[in-house]
Amino acid sequence: MPKDHDRKTNALRELDAARVPYEARFFTCPEALSGVEVANLLGLDPDRVFKTLVTQAKSGGHYVFMIPVACELDLKKAAAAVGEKAVAMLPARELLPLTGYVHGGCSPIGMRRPFPTVIDETADLFDRIAFSGGRLGCQVEMAPDDLARVVPLVRADLTVA
Repeated sequence: MPKDHDRKTNALRELDAARVPYEARFFTCPEALSGVEVANLLGLDPDRVFKTLVTQAKSGGHYVFMIPVACELDLKKAAAAVGEKAVAMLPARELLPLTGYVHGGCSPIGMRRPFPTVIDETADLFDRIAFSGGRLGCQVEMAPDDLARVVPLVRADLTVA
């Protein structure tokens, strides 16, 4: 079993530095699982497990969106939430160089540089939400308001109806 400092990701180090309460949950994950599979594996309600999606706008800007794992991002709502005409999902091959994270292990915390981040308004329905801790096999659970202390968040309706 690796020592705790061997398991720390950039996201977990930033949370520690900010002194916000969180719980890191580690699990065996040799390949990327769907968010619903992760929720089921950890015994969590998929409505309170959020995936982190990175987009690029026509303007060239990058934006991060967090939505429940069983939902689909509405690109028009997402663009409106950040004041852009249009946004598109970032190609998977561009994720690691831009964020420092791999597909399935992308956290809104600890990216190579901060990007405007919008979370689906349903996060406020829960005392705690879960999201990637910055690598495959690591999820973070924490209060949405505590997440907002580390990553400035805008709340909006982001999912396909």
